[in-house]
Amino acid sequence: MDKEPILSYKLFLQQEYANFHLPYSDEMHFYNAVRSGDFEEVKKHLVPITSNKLGKLSSNPLRNLRYHLIITIAMITRFCIEGGMPAESAYTLSDIYIQQLDNCKTTDEIIILHQEVVFDFTERMHKIHKNVGLSKNVLKTSEYIYNHLNTKISLDEISSHLKINKSYLCELFKKETGITIFQYATKLKIEAAEKMLVYTDYSSVDISNYFAFSSHSHFINVFKKHTGNTPYEYRKLHYQQYFKNKDILPQQ
Repeated sequence: MDKEPILSYKLFLQQEYANFHLPYSDEMHFYNAVRSGDFEEVKKHLVPITSNKLGKLSSNPLRNLRYHLIITIAMITRFCIEGGMPAESAYTLSDIYIQQLDNCKTTDEIIILHQEVVFDFTERMHKIHKNVGLSKNVLKTSEYIYNHLNTKISLDEISSHLKINKSYLCELFKKETGITIFQYATKLKIEAAEKMLVYTDYSSVDISNYFAFSSHSHFINVFKKHTGNTPYEYRKLHYQQYFKNKDILPQQ
């Protein structure tokens, strides 16, 4: 089938209804901001997944959003690999998010997942750029921790994975980063928990269990030590405007 007449007709409709696609330069600004780990630029150029500027890929609204998010994940993944993220980590993260997308049943869930994808990749790229100059073993330790945030971090497992002496690794990590491996792992878990409190409706108990804290009370104490607020207080202060507008207050 000759697609030229269809293309011409669609271009005519877009002009009639001012329904144009997002400019290419704006798209590149956004993806480059994610690759750079620049949160301010990402926020400036982030287009809602529901925007008609993204074009129409399906007449089914939910399927249309799914297609757009898959494209976004694929693009971000490749930009981040070019920016220095290990390919295996990037592709694995991409697979995880696409699997999560497959379970989304509503527009709201896809909107939330879109934000989670964008800010998670941006955060990881921010860390990568900040860690430039660290030794190979310290970078590998950092990557291992990133990939195992939902487990109890074990020094024995990390040293075995890297095939390096545990005591030497601990000394090296503290020397180069200024904090211990456990302090670093806890810091990353709390930062990830902050995002879940802001961009999802998971309860504080769920988040505590997900990041393998020994108990919910321990999670609350550690969270407050790092942020100055309990998880509940933090969510009340920062929970995304979408839920506030719908008068939804998540569980403690």
